[in-house]
Amino acid sequence: MSTPESEAPKPHQRRVRYQGKNPRKFEDKYKELNPERYAETVAKVRASGKTPAGQHVPIMVHEIMQALKPMPGERALDCTLGYGGHAGELIKAVQPGGCLLGLDQDPFEIEKTEARLRGLGFPAESLHVNRINFAGMRRALADLEWNDGVDVILADLGLSSMQIDNPARGFSFKHEGPLDMRMNPQRGVPVSDLLLKLNAEKLAEILTENADEPRADVLATALTQRSFATTTQLAKAVRMALPYASDEEQKDNTIRRVFQALRIAVNEEFTVLDAWLRDLPACLRPGGRVAVLTFHSGEDRRVKKAFQNGLREGAYRDTSDEIIRASNAEVRDNPRASPAKLRWAVRA
Repeated sequence: MSTPESEAPKPHQRRVRYQGKNPRKFEDKYKELNPERYAETVAKVRASGKTPAGQHVPIMVHEIMQALKPMPGERALDCTLGYGGHAGELIKAVQPGGCLLGLDQDPFEIEKTEARLRGLGFPAESLHVNRINFAGMRRALADLEWNDGVDVILADLGLSSMQIDNPARGFSFKHEGPLDMRMNPQRGVPVSDLLLKLNAEKLAEILTENADEPRADVLATALTQRSFATTTQLAKAVRMALPYASDEEQKDNTIRRVFQALRIAVNEEFTVLDAWLRDLPACLRPGGRVAVLTFHSGEDRRVKKAFQNGLREGAYRDTSDEIIRASNAEVRDNPRASPAKLRWAVRA
């Protein structure tokens, strides 16, 4: 008897072969991209001080939990859900009886993270997920009728490793990809379009404000109103604009600053952060705690000033006196923790 065409077995497909001992391309790292199936490989990558492809190692978990002090029965809000590393600790800490709301604007990662968190086995009603920019925090709370706020808020600013390492997102100059850098590719314009619109004066302002770039004027003149389709094309143009005396490390650092400045501009990150900081006290219950992880001076200045003003005006009853940094051991195990700065505040 013949087998119906729809039930015929599919021919075996071999995985794509790559040159060398280990895959170099993001999409070829099939073991790292399947951590549940290849736990041993993932452990080896972590042990070498690297972040496995498609994953994110949460930073300063112990310090954040000490600052937030989440307790059973409380409401917690993770404003930047990402891979869910911090969120997993928060939802565990507020059990039994507590709830976690996670926000993220990235349409590619949020569903995978929600599935990962629900797989932890906590009651279904203890987790809520909303795909929204964290500047929409008040609206997200209103949707749940949490109008009196929450007890714990965390914001881990900047990029996740999943975004940095995936060339298709266009955040990194190390691998060729489309020059995009939007955290939500369904909104706004990519960096390639932004550069065509800017004049040299405006670009120099962006490079200075968003990345403290010392050669902002020279770079702005070289980069404005030019067409760059890929990350590597932009990186090459930055290298060409720098003095010949610059060594490779100096050039790479300059490229990182340029990419950071443009990413902040295309996602309007400072505008979003300022709006979030204004709404923050109203979203905390009395005695509620907030912790913020920043990764460069522009972010940290805004958080520091907002907390100082809130303390002076009576919105907060206590704030961190100094920034808290990752331990030497954590930086050794996860170099991406090196620039992280943690600040906290307590609602009056």
